[in-house]
Amino acid sequence: MRLKTAYFFAILFNVLALVPAGAHLFALPNKIGLPQEQYFVAQGVYRGWALFGIVIVAALLANLALVVMLRRRRAPFLWALVALLAIVGTQIIFWTWTYPANQATANWTQVPDNWRALRDQWEYAHAAGAVLNLIALAAAVLSLLTAARWTSDQPRSID
Repeated sequence: MRLKTAYFFAILFNVLALVPAGAHLFALPNKIGLPQEQYFVAQGVYRGWALFGIVIVAALLANLALVVMLRRRRAPFLWALVALLAIVGTQIIFWTWTYPANQATANWTQVPDNWRALRDQWEYAHAAGAVLNLIALAAAVLSLLTAARWTSDQPRSID
């Protein structure tokens, strides 16, 4: 039962982490060419989204728990490890490219001379993070599928 619970939370938090990341990815084509004033107005819709950091921490912990629990089951472990590393990758991208752009613009309330470069950095970093979030979700699901014992199209217990 503990393993099922770990899978539930890993998949749940991976899905929740993908929600804002996917929103950023799908907004990119409509935002990347906006003039400065319109772009900064559009960026205002993200105020308060920092609370999604709670979801990211939960996803990291849930995926880590899954990796630890599966350490003796090769295929499910490897997929769980991919999920964990993808979530870690989102954080490397965030702290390397997204956060500095947020800081340089005071969370998109101040317009520095290089705002276009910061916009591109911010947008493409979010796009890369969204791809990694999708990989994390897919890997967690693949881990679950490889952990289950399938016989004649019917899953058997993963515990």
